[in-house]
Amino acid sequence: MAVLQMQRMSICALKKDRKAILEKLQSMGVMEINHVLEEDEHFRRMDTGNARMSFDKAAASADQALDILQQYAPVKQSMLSSLAGKDLVDQKKYQSIIEDKDELLKKAKRIQALDKEKAEQHANILKIENSIESLMPWLKLDVPMNFPGTEHIVMIPGTMPGMLTLENVYAMLAAQAPELEADFHIISAEQDTTYLTVFCLRNDAQQLEEALRSIGFAKPSQMIGEIPAKAKEEMEAEISEIKGRIAEIEKEVSDLAANREGLKLLADYFRVRADKYEVLGQLPQSERTFLISGYVPAKVVPKVQKALADKYDCVVDVEELKEDEEAPVLLKNNKFSSSAEGILEAFGLPGKGEMDPTAIMSFFYVFLFGLMLSDAAYGAIVAIACGVLILKFPRMGKGMKTSIQLFFWCGLSTLFWGVMFGGYFGDVINVVSRTFFGHEVGIPAVWFVPLDEPMRLLIYSMLFGVIHLFVGLGIKGYMCIRDKRYMDFFCDVVLWFMLLIGLLIMLVPSELFASIAQMSITFPPVAVTLGKVLAIAGAAGILLMSGRAKKNIGLRLALGAYDLYNVSGWLSDVLSYSRLLALGLATGVIASVVNQMGSMAGKSVFGVIVFIFAFIVGHTFNIAINLLGAYVHTNRLQFVEFFGKFYEGGGRAFNPFKENTKYADIKEETNL
Repeated sequence: MAVLQMQRMSICALKKDRKAILEKLQSMGVMEINHVLEEDEHFRRMDTGNARMSFDKAAASADQALDILQQYAPVKQSMLSSLAGKDLVDQKKYQSIIEDKDELLKKAKRIQALDKEKAEQHANILKIENSIESLMPWLKLDVPMNFPGTEHIVMIPGTMPGMLTLENVYAMLAAQAPELEADFHIISAEQDTTYLTVFCLRNDAQQLEEALRSIGFAKPSQMIGEIPAKAKEEMEAEISEIKGRIAEIEKEVSDLAANREGLKLLADYFRVRADKYEVLGQLPQSERTFLISGYVPAKVVPKVQKALADKYDCVVDVEELKEDEEAPVLLKNNKFSSSAEGILEAFGLPGKGEMDPTAIMSFFYVFLFGLMLSDAAYGAIVAIACGVLILKFPRMGKGMKTSIQLFFWCGLSTLFWGVMFGGYFGDVINVVSRTFFGHEVGIPAVWFVPLDEPMRLLIYSMLFGVIHLFVGLGIKGYMCIRDKRYMDFFCDVVLWFMLLIGLLIMLVPSELFASIAQMSITFPPVAVTLGKVLAIAGAAGILLMSGRAKKNIGLRLALGAYDLYNVSGWLSDVLSYSRLLALGLATGVIASVVNQMGSMAGKSVFGVIVFIFAFIVGHTFNIAINLLGAYVHTNRLQFVEFFGKFYEGGGRAFNPFKENTKYADIKEETNL
């Protein structure tokens, strides 16, 4: 339950050691680079843009090669493979692979070249197939399409629209140019086109072509210099050769898949180098020295100092942050609470001067989540599934792991509340025993059954809500005392506690509460009187003190009245916790309906089959929809009701200079 204290660390070292020091800091991953020194006549920044671009290009080349390998030689992955996380590679193995980086980069480029060649070969096949397609109507032609003819006779191949006969063609020519003579031969005909050759005297060729064009005659776009049937055979043989080459390419690329692991490490290597050179370009450097400055968690400062001082000639200066300097935020919580850090980050990290509410929030989050889902069997399923995933995939990403850990604890909470309320897949034990065994048995609730006593659950939901809200207001009071804002503590916390507690003391013994709770609670007269005194004193104090910063008495009272009106907001917040009742009942009601539907076929083999089907489908749907509902509404109770009492957020996450790899983590020094 802490925001780690940050300190500014400034390092001045010899210029010859700058790359080695940067690599050390990058491998440790504990420093966020943040320079405050601007360039001057002595310290300049070097341009590393070209080098960084070169490394980015090399990393992209390795990534592209890996994508190509996945197409040619895919690695089979299960549905849960995305949870496996990055591989952990030994430093020696990593170094041995990176020593051959030039050779690996050549192989990456070779993979890309082969893939490009394959694409070109496929394009060639498509082009040849189109040529064959255009030749198909001319296969009966026993001379080349560009046959030059004889000394006096010329051949003109072409097409005419529609399916025509020789009589049709002769008639059309006679109508257009009766003085011309020609010999027509139809090669083939389709519904839309007739393919034919025309023989005529060479002297009449030009005039004949003009006449033919006027009746729709057109020369083919492709004039093959060979007999069409023979040209088709040659093209098909060429396609076979190309397909053979494609098979060779695929085999060569598949053989190069043995370099997959090396290419992954190569991509990470160049990616890390690009990040290092980006920082290198930010460093102020003189002729012999360089400076680097940034934020480091106070608890690891000694480790960083020792790592640098033992190996390099450098000066390390550590100083506390300035009053107006807002440091990045890094949270540190125990194993249970850290699982809820993602929920806090979704709202916003603690701003300057705010405390980390994760530990308190995590308890209420798990508590309320389980109360909403509230079925022991559902909770056991969620907890077991999440526990198995955590054990099976120890290398999964941090964000995914914390989320699954959170749902593991929520599953245990659901199991607890399910036992308290007697929910085990709803009332499945009762239904099965009654329907198939003729004698109803069940597991009694340890506390009570919400479906039988919904108003009782509503009262307890409101009670839990009041406790939740009061804790939020108490945290606000703690921060006021911590910051020595005692007047704010009294006016903004104590007075509100007086008003709210007084109103509660007055409400509980009232007839309104008795009608809602279906129970009557009485307090001694002195307690009722005390409640009235607290409520009146609190209301008067809020009215007079909320606008204490204003000197104008009228404005001060107006602001106080407006703040006092916020008591309706408290009522609204408390009523929001009725969603605990709503979702808890929804889970139980849907589960019971599913069980009843499954038992409608009665005691028979068919009835058992129907029940099993309804049980699996219905409860799968129920657990899915209510898990989503519990997640959404628990978040809302934290973000709106709880955080609304004391928390604003707005902090910036700590972003250390580290090895941001994509495929593997290298065994190095232990990070935070």
